[in-house]
Amino acid sequence: MKIHDHLAASPKGAPFTVRSDQLVSEAVAGMSEYNYGSAIVVDGDQKVIGILTERDVMKRLVNVGLDAQTTDISEIMTSNPSCARETDEMEEWMRTMSKDRYRRIPVVDGENRIKAVLTQTDMIAYSWPVLMDQARELAEISARRNFNYSLMGGGVLIYAIAMVIIFNMF
Repeated sequence: MKIHDHLAASPKGAPFTVRSDQLVSEAVAGMSEYNYGSAIVVDGDQKVIGILTERDVMKRLVNVGLDAQTTDISEIMTSNPSCARETDEMEEWMRTMSKDRYRRIPVVDGENRIKAVLTQTDMIAYSWPVLMDQARELAEISARRNFNYSLMGGGVLIYAIAMVIIFNMF
């Protein structure tokens, strides 16, 4: 499945974006308001140039004693983040996110303009029905493989019930 197909079925809102020359305090206020774990840093054409995550704020601002009221986003953001294309396959990014330990990936169009953010939660929502289908298929295969045993067990059960009924009649 292509990322844009998954996103079309998802009720997610637009990603929260900021400019690199804004203050970290502004980004944190917006992230808090929308309950987002990141802000996508874009230029004037909405092209992705960075990402500011909660981890960036903790490690590059709080941990080194910088002030969010006076520090520009550009000083602590992750520049040039990996970005998924709308036309990429979901499975490809599931592997990449897991391997590289990404929690979120900006999704861009062909001109690198932000369209959405793909999160670990999206990956779970995508993979859950697939996993359930696989579990159902395995159960069906197992049932078919053990069908003879089921017939024998059912025959023994019917025989036992018949014997109980017969003994109770006499």
